[in-house]
Amino acid sequence: MPDLKLAKIPDRKPVKLQIEILPDLEAALADYAAAYAKAYNVHEKPAALIPYMLSSFIDGDREFAKLRKQEKPGS
Repeated sequence: MPDLKLAKIPDRKPVKLQIEILPDLEAALADYAAAYAKAYNVHEKPAALIPYMLSSFIDGDREFAKLRKQEKPGS
């Protein structure tokens, strides 16, 4: 196997996840999409923003990152 500097790219096939949310959260997401459109002059549906919002939330949770690192084999 070649010793490339770039590691193998992980699976990037999207996984569909269906959730139910309360009306207040739906309204907040619509408001956020409107604020996003105003800030960047790009209109996105709330559903298109949600994966990035979740990633940002998880990436910003330092305690979760510590726990996750501890639970990985070989850590």
